[in-house]
Amino acid sequence: MNELEKEIFELECSHIRPDVRVSKEKLGEVLDDDFFEFGSSGRVWKRSDYNESHSLSPDEMEISGFKLDELGPAAVLTTYRIFNKTTGVSSIRSSVWKKRETGWKLFFHQGTLSK
Repeated sequence: MNELEKEIFELECSHIRPDVRVSKEKLGEVLDDDFFEFGSSGRVWKRSDYNESHSLSPDEMEISGFKLDELGPAAVLTTYRIFNKTTGVSSIRSSVWKKRETGWKLFFHQGTLSK
């Protein structure tokens, strides 16, 4: 893995950590102001949903098959699988990260259930 791949992989791992998932403050450090998500539930989430009442479950998850594609000098696409150790559910994930003045921020995320 090159340095950019390592940095983005660490960021992907950070936002699925249980302590970050339940903390609006910690999650807010990762999410872009314009963040949105197409959840595996079929629901669309926005940054404001995480600022208000939505909290994520503190599930233990593991990433595999991580791949990064550069979309330009300030944007990357990641694709990977997540296995939720708590629920036993697998999903395919994709994220778009944008480079901001404060560092890389998660701009878009999508989860699709898999078998």
